[in-house]
Amino acid sequence: MQKKKIVLAYSGGLDTTYCAVYLSKIEKYEVHAVTINTGAFNQEEIGILQEKSLQCGAVSYTCIDVRKEYYEDCIKYLIYGNVLKNGTYPLSVSAERAVQAKSIAEYAISLGINTIAHGSTGAGNDQVRFDMIFNHLLPNVEIITPIRDKKLSREEEIEFLKSHGVSFNFEKAVYSINKGLWGTSVGGKETLTSSQNLPEEAWPTKVTATHSLDITLTFDTGELTAVNHQSFEHPSVAIEYLQQLAQPFGIGRHIHVGDTIIGIKGRVGFEAAAPELIIKAHHLLEKHTLTKWQLFWKEQLSGWYGNWLHEGQMLDPTMRDIEAFLTNTQKTVSGEVYITLHPYRYELNGIESPFDLMSAKFGSYGEMNNGWSGEDVKGFTKIFGNQTSIYHQVTKEMIHENN
Repeated sequence: MQKKKIVLAYSGGLDTTYCAVYLSKIEKYEVHAVTINTGAFNQEEIGILQEKSLQCGAVSYTCIDVRKEYYEDCIKYLIYGNVLKNGTYPLSVSAERAVQAKSIAEYAISLGINTIAHGSTGAGNDQVRFDMIFNHLLPNVEIITPIRDKKLSREEEIEFLKSHGVSFNFEKAVYSINKGLWGTSVGGKETLTSSQNLPEEAWPTKVTATHSLDITLTFDTGELTAVNHQSFEHPSVAIEYLQQLAQPFGIGRHIHVGDTIIGIKGRVGFEAAAPELIIKAHHLLEKHTLTKWQLFWKEQLSGWYGNWLHEGQMLDPTMRDIEAFLTNTQKTVSGEVYITLHPYRYELNGIESPFDLMSAKFGSYGEMNNGWSGEDVKGFTKIFGNQTSIYHQVTKEMIHENN
């Protein structure tokens, strides 16, 4: 009898290792394991994942590198929108989950398989993100989630794997680490509280920088194209380079507190030196090159865009509409941003851009003007405040009459 085929989203962790063994050995599926690499794995690690998945019963293993697609479909617009959820979090994990789910669904379609499994539990955001996007792209998809469906504890998973002779490092890491192109999340016992910060040893990248460093970021129509005048084939490569350069300074370490999709508050640590520097530098450049109302409407739409992406709604057509708006605002966002890195902090020093609206030929703020006279300002002020003046005059007269 021919086995039913299933695509398994595979990361090599305890949950997906359990899924590989359970689906192949117990449920007798023909398991096709796939890892979507959004910046977490190098070639050596991918080789280990392949070996482990096959040992656990998968008949095939594929790793799909989507770092460039991740940037083009998602990160680019987070930069255009200067998106920091709750003013802090660059959506390091939530953004990549949407891209991973989309890529897994597309892989399943390419194999002609409409059954997909993933290792999510019933307690977090990822189950919603994965299920929803699978349903968008595969309307008749069957989703199998053994950990969630069977309400398994970690201990039950471990006992099952041991009983099937699976070799695995069952010692739970003190901290849960999720690495990607747009930052690395860190979870531990401290993030389960409201009062404790993560200790130094929890952070994946240790602070080794001891001196200040001046760097230059070059943007072309809103995209990072060079770091210290070194150009890169693709912005995703520039992000990786900047991350390696800046993370040893301890920049971009924060604790994010936010609302989960399922309605509870969540707290997680993250380190994201490159995302923070890029967003802050890009925003500074925009302050010089965009108008007041461009900046205003960008802020309104970007906040909504980031929250909707966080909640797994990447495929909502409204997102494409906002992306078109954000892209159009970037026509003049080109130039260089000068930054000084220090251990645990940084300074935005300034910018140079041919589109800088702070041009001296129009006047210098607080000093002089070349575009209008004092009489022009008097007339403008009278007209600009006319409605408020009328309100106060009418209100004053009505109060006087009633008294």
